[in-house]
Amino acid sequence: MLTPPKHLPPIFPEPWASDWGQDCYGLWMAFTLKGVRQGLRWIEPGTFWMGSPESEPERYDDETRHQVTLTQGYWLAETTCTQVLWQAVMGENPSHSQGEERPVERVSWAQVQQFITRLKNLEPALALRLPSEAEWEYACRAGSETPFWFGENITTDQVNYDGNYPYHKGSKGVYRRETVAVKALSCNGWGLYQMHGNVWEWCQDWDGKYPTGPVIDPPGPTSGTERVVRGGSWESYGRDCRSALRYAIQAEGRGYLGFRLARGQSPTS
Repeated sequence: MLTPPKHLPPIFPEPWASDWGQDCYGLWMAFTLKGVRQGLRWIEPGTFWMGSPESEPERYDDETRHQVTLTQGYWLAETTCTQVLWQAVMGENPSHSQGEERPVERVSWAQVQQFITRLKNLEPALALRLPSEAEWEYACRAGSETPFWFGENITTDQVNYDGNYPYHKGSKGVYRRETVAVKALSCNGWGLYQMHGNVWEWCQDWDGKYPTGPVIDPPGPTSGTERVVRGGSWESYGRDCRSALRYAIQAEGRGYLGFRLARGQSPTS
């Protein structure tokens, strides 16, 4: 028997939903645009430890651990945006590793904003956006406090990264040298696929220093010069796929960069 969520979304299902339901991971809805389907997962509000403890191997100094409370639930895409969805909205495909069900990549933060604007014009009620950095890490962790939602380490059977450079004392694995389909590897406890590895994911936030004390619904810095990316990619070392890892890139930067869509409370842009 499925357990109902403690915090329900304001409306379920939304009028735009093409299908919806509940499974062992929680509530989900999907939209279908020009024949392309994208599933979204309901992420309930909660409190978590963002960043990494000083005892975490191979951490970086900008990962100051602090308590974050998200007071509102939100919807997050169960996968990164696929090439077929990008193509349906933008009419072209810039990706290096081609494949309809692979993540779109080599897209800048600025290009993602153009995608979101066009998507809103096609279906205004969706009101989609990028997740905040706090929303991204909260969803990635799915209740865990370890370096990865899998636990203390990862293998290349679980995560698409450069297996020649495993995380702390881990075993070497394969190096695929390309992305894989967005659902090719395991989802986490909230039904979100490949939050670690495969392709870097843009967040809405400007890059900036973390606070040292508890915060509620952090909007991120109000200005900056670079935007945050999370999760690592197929060419990353194991350490750079950790839940706490944060990296910053110019908004016009391109590379093995993709994104997943969010819907809910709006972070500062």
